[in-house]
Amino acid sequence: MSEPTEQEIKERAHRLWEQAGKPEGREDEFWHAAEQELRNEGKSNTLRTPDTL
Repeated sequence: MSEPTEQEIKERAHRLWEQAGKPEGREDEFWHAAEQELRNEGKSNTLRTPDTL
């Protein structure tokens, strides 16, 4: 499992910021939220087959 790239985090953070109404002064909050979401996605997107259950 690879870490999210800076570009992926940037794009996700921007989307989250827009969805929140573009509040000023909360860049770090959205960056960390985006980073965490992407890391959690990586953990839950593993391919599960009958052999791995």
